[in-house]
Amino acid sequence: MATEAAGVPAPPYKRTELMAICAAREICDGEIAFIGTGLPMLGGMLAKHTHAPNCIMIFESGVVDARPKRTPLSIGDGCLVPGSVMLCGLTEVFGLLMQPGYVDVGYIGGAQIDKFGNLNTTVIGDYRNPKVRLPGSGGANDIGSLAKRTIIMMKQDRLKFVQKVDYVTTPGYLDGPGGRERAGLPRGGPACVISDMGVYRFDPETKEMFLESFHPGLSVDEIRNNVSWDLAVSPKVRATKPPGKRELQVLRTKCDPEGIFLGT
Repeated sequence: MATEAAGVPAPPYKRTELMAICAAREICDGEIAFIGTGLPMLGGMLAKHTHAPNCIMIFESGVVDARPKRTPLSIGDGCLVPGSVMLCGLTEVFGLLMQPGYVDVGYIGGAQIDKFGNLNTTVIGDYRNPKVRLPGSGGANDIGSLAKRTIIMMKQDRLKFVQKVDYVTTPGYLDGPGGRERAGLPRGGPACVISDMGVYRFDPETKEMFLESFHPGLSVDEIRNNVSWDLAVSPKVRATKPPGKRELQVLRTKCDPEGIFLGT
């Protein structure tokens, strides 16, 4: 976990709040967003309450155009159902919306990520004799393979941001330029990584992740020390835009007033 730079006062918001707000900023009005549990849910709700009222949140559980009145505890929470336009199943969500290419942006996470945005949620160590057995893909492979773009959210340290993932559960750009095309993937790829330390994008030529912004209170050197490869840094790198007053107010009072995912 990152620490605030020496002598720099902590900002008046939590890192989790900033991550949720960064997630919301990635959704454009009118887009179809495939949402996961936790901070992505708060990001989707915040976007719908603020700058993207016409975005459509869909969930792996089969809820389409969810309009929750309280904080959902998971993608299967019953509060996602009232007011939604369709309640179906996993097969329909992936078969009717994801596979044909209707999903604009999907939110996923992982235990490991590499510089090409490949994610591992399967094993740590050798597949046949792992140190840790992880939950597996769920719908993440489908999202990473078929959404028009993906947003990755995860905590950051050298054990998570690795040179090469132990297992490719969800494809990013695989081995670099042309990797997805060689694998037969029709579209998409990671567009952004939001960690508890900074925001990352991907170079359109090399397909490698680079640091776009560092969260207030941190330095580029601190972030580089929490990555296992020689991290590229944008020549225009800057501090992440702090939360606006309205963003924080809506996040705290409408999206997660009990601090279920933001913490109390």
